[in-house]
Amino acid sequence: MAPSLSKNALDVMGLLDSNIPLSITLEGSNFLANNHPILTEVPINIIATPSPFITSDKTKNTVGCFVGFDADEPKSRHVVPIGKLKNIRFMSIFRFKVWWTTHWIGSNGKDIETETQMMILDKNDSGRPYVLLLPLLEAPFRASLEHGDDDYVDMCVESGSTRVCGSSFRSCLYMHVGDDPFGLVKEAMKVIRFHLGTFKLLDEKNPPDIVEKFGWCTWDAFYLKVHPKGVWEGVKGLVEGGCPPGMVLIDDGWQSISHDDDPITYDDHQEGMNRTAAGEQMPCRLIKFEENFKFRDYKSSPSSSSSTTPKVFNKGMGAFIRDLKDEFSSVEHVYVWHALCGYWGGVRPNVCGMPKSRVITPKLSQGLQMTMEDLAVEKIVNNGVGLVPPELVHKLYEGLHSHLASMGIDGVKVDVIHLLEMLSEEYGGRVELAKAYYKALTASVRKHFKGNGVIASMEHCNDFMFLGTEAIALGRVGDDFWCTDPSGDPNGTYWLQGCHMVHCAYNSLWMGNFIHPDWDMFQSTHPCAEFHAASRAISGGPIYVSDSVGKHNFKLLKSLVLPDGSILRCQYYALPTRDCLFEDPLHDGKTMLKIWNLNKYTGVLGIFNCQGGGWCPQSRRNKSASQFSHLVTCVTSPKDIEWNNGKHPISTKGVDVFAIYMLQEKKLKLLKSSEIMEISLEPFCFELLIVSPVTVLSKKIIQFAPIGLVNMLNTGGAIQSLEFDDDETLVRVGVKGSGEMRVFASEKPMSCKIDGVVVEFSYEDKMVKVQVPWPNSSRSSLVEYSF
Repeated sequence: MAPSLSKNALDVMGLLDSNIPLSITLEGSNFLANNHPILTEVPINIIATPSPFITSDKTKNTVGCFVGFDADEPKSRHVVPIGKLKNIRFMSIFRFKVWWTTHWIGSNGKDIETETQMMILDKNDSGRPYVLLLPLLEAPFRASLEHGDDDYVDMCVESGSTRVCGSSFRSCLYMHVGDDPFGLVKEAMKVIRFHLGTFKLLDEKNPPDIVEKFGWCTWDAFYLKVHPKGVWEGVKGLVEGGCPPGMVLIDDGWQSISHDDDPITYDDHQEGMNRTAAGEQMPCRLIKFEENFKFRDYKSSPSSSSSTTPKVFNKGMGAFIRDLKDEFSSVEHVYVWHALCGYWGGVRPNVCGMPKSRVITPKLSQGLQMTMEDLAVEKIVNNGVGLVPPELVHKLYEGLHSHLASMGIDGVKVDVIHLLEMLSEEYGGRVELAKAYYKALTASVRKHFKGNGVIASMEHCNDFMFLGTEAIALGRVGDDFWCTDPSGDPNGTYWLQGCHMVHCAYNSLWMGNFIHPDWDMFQSTHPCAEFHAASRAISGGPIYVSDSVGKHNFKLLKSLVLPDGSILRCQYYALPTRDCLFEDPLHDGKTMLKIWNLNKYTGVLGIFNCQGGGWCPQSRRNKSASQFSHLVTCVTSPKDIEWNNGKHPISTKGVDVFAIYMLQEKKLKLLKSSEIMEISLEPFCFELLIVSPVTVLSKKIIQFAPIGLVNMLNTGGAIQSLEFDDDETLVRVGVKGSGEMRVFASEKPMSCKIDGVVVEFSYEDKMVKVQVPWPNSSRSSLVEYSF
């Protein structure tokens, strides 16, 4: 790929200064990181080239390295050893399914999984830094890592078409070093952003507004049987229960589809809607852009809307969406589902009004053949995909999205994304086919859905990250929320939930540079609902459920949702703590998953016992590991929070003490930054720690730290402003939401006011407690503590 150096790019990146020493070097047969060996016995055909870019922060003095090779003959797929990895711990992200990635660890080359998308080598005490190995795209080829023989790290470089061959590569892998694993990934992604010039970083984009609102998705409520009345009743029940959704996602089941052997008719109310058994819809293909009869036959009644807006539509999807928004004022956004290729099986050929398509038989690469068996892959491979050729794909998205936008739809969940690599033989290979599709999708989203009205799903591969994220700014970072194990393991109701947490947390370290992480929906009545809710509350992403109509745990939902349908969202996206990056929180029997995030004035730590099952390299599938599912104990401290990372870092300079509030135990502890505390949890249990820097009001030497609304799972997210008046010995805290507000204070206040009115409060265990009422608007309440 040709470098892209815009003026904005040069503001962030600089060209390499020859006086800066190289951080990664190939000396003899060893790759060195700051002169420490990382890969040994490097073959002679491996070529290292210093990066021409360096970050604008010259104090870091980090120069990365592009890695390539020369092969004896041109081929469409090369597997090349790049050096031996021995006894250096690593963490990695690999594709365990065609669509989804997860976390994996090891210490030697033999431990690396197939289809590894990213790998970080651990630092050591003698000066070796963290090292990132990032497979890239080069021309029409795409790279990944895998294990080779005798602890070699192999690089797989493939085009996806036997017609596209190459033998000489110079930048199919990038290596970068750093002392901070979080900063390391971010800095490397900036380099690649300007090296490839084919995507934009999350920092350059804004996620859609749905991330600020509570949402409801129809999938687990109806699956393919979704219908207007059910959607209406679902929203009505949530509104009446005090948890009004701001976003409604109508998932699979609204489109007009058919099997190839179904007659194409437009008036018999078929359109594939009898295909409702699990997987039965996947061989179906799209036969028109308009909604199927269930939504097309909706009729607006005179009493169904209070809107004074002229009724352009009295029937169909447009009328339904208008009536839904008019009746339920909290609903600001309605999204619908569709697959990247139109539907699971693509577009049916030779259908009037649809773009030209041809059924292509998908071909799994050798890497994909090593992924977990998957019903969707099986159905798609057996039945083929009706692929719209790349030169016509703009007609697919324009036809679909222009219709949806005219109906009042605000955005789309684009699913089944990583399909193109299996269909690329006749279309110039995977990279070229993906470029065409993502270019057309991006243009359509910009035209019809404000440029960012998309949730990307089933997109976990570097092709998408490097080519599909110029505008898309929100995407799923974990496999589906599975209510139960589709393979039939009764324990899957529990251990699969731990898997989901780990997928999302670790994948975010990679994907969060491109797309804002979406941890997926869950059901509030599931046995592990609180476990899920706690993670969503501090994930920093959207919060939405897929509850069946009338089946809700409103007490739990109200710890996530405010009365106006908004949520208390963290300022950043959740990531694993540094001390568990290179550990196994699923099946080593000892590691707790710890994730951190930042609110405006506090940090938050989520601690989850996820032990009990995960990836099995031998059986090539996720499976139960119940022998590891038991009580786990971990240590934690204020240092687990990366205060200086995130979009809005929190300065802790001069802070000697932190107030730690344990949400489950409802207890407060004071810890210095260097001090630790122990936490023990049973399987699939959690604790949330609100970590608040303590400020000293010097006039009376009073210690103070805000905690937040303790009835909300993201307690500290309620704090919107914080002002200290040392002269008056007064603290003002802006609070969003309602419920029990707590702060730490070393002395009892003389008085407490809310919006200027004196209110009652209690003081117990060094905590001030006051009840904050809902202000009947979305504004914050101002709580004043006078000492």
